[in-house]
Amino acid sequence: MAQTDDWRPSASVEMIRARAEMLSHIRRFFDQIGVIEVETPVCSRFAATDPAIESFNTRYTGPEAVQGLDLYLHTSPEFPMKRLLAAGSGPIYQICKVFRNGELGRRHNPEFSLLEWYRPGLDYHQLMDEVANLINRLTARPLQTEKLTYAQAFERWLGMNPHAADLDHLRQCAVDQGISGAEQLAIEGRDGWLDLLLSHLIEPQLGQHGMTFLYDYPASQAALAQVREDRYPVAERFELYIGGMEIANGFQELTNAGLQRKRFNEDNRRRGSSRQAEVPMDEALLDALVAGMPECSGVALGLDRLLMVLTGTHDIRQVVTFDIGRA
Repeated sequence: MAQTDDWRPSASVEMIRARAEMLSHIRRFFDQIGVIEVETPVCSRFAATDPAIESFNTRYTGPEAVQGLDLYLHTSPEFPMKRLLAAGSGPIYQICKVFRNGELGRRHNPEFSLLEWYRPGLDYHQLMDEVANLINRLTARPLQTEKLTYAQAFERWLGMNPHAADLDHLRQCAVDQGISGAEQLAIEGRDGWLDLLLSHLIEPQLGQHGMTFLYDYPASQAALAQVREDRYPVAERFELYIGGMEIANGFQELTNAGLQRKRFNEDNRRRGSSRQAEVPMDEALLDALVAGMPECSGVALGLDRLLMVLTGTHDIRQVVTFDIGRA
């Protein structure tokens, strides 16, 4: 058999050292502000219901007590961390590997590293400031910080109100802006067209001179965030972009169990309508919300992408020790 170099890491030794230094600084940051590190299971009986995310699944075949138990590799440690919050943990963070099926490319690897933390007593604007503070602890020089609402971004670059524009207006904007194949795209619903416009025309503009926080998304894109009833209801969530690349996603966390169950059910309905497999919603999380989770904000930050930013790297394979092709 011919020998190959696939045994070698995809990251250089210098990059491996840069990752170790980044993780050391992150842990020091949280130690200084009194946020404790936790660990939660990687395998769960429950899966992410979000139709935009696909979980890896496996099957446990051990002792009869749990024989034949379907398990899912977590796409985020969010649900068990919220159970810890409901149990009185106080502010917590976690650094872990997470897994998402079908995601592979220059900025995606099916297995990647995530930093996630939750701050009882802080709102999502205060959490944006804390995210910026953490990142500026890691950079050689402080980055400028900009905050834009979702509506302001659409107005600035596309001259429209995304909360008021109807489906025909969004479709025509995609055609007029020259998005390839927009005339033939069979996208259902406003959110699909909004995502297309955001990813193709707005995201590349964000964070080109530092950090840009995009916040107050359409209520229909709330995921696990609270919704604020303004003239146009908005989801109290944010995303951080640096150099046109999404780095973090945060929420003013939803604490209402009934609303969360409704959203999980709607996710599974959408999965069914698009011929995706329906998945078991996290009943343990819902029970924790019933017991009472404190008002808090939370954020998930992609560590591989952050390391790309810190080192000026443009391919995720160069910052992970072994990419999926060498795993």
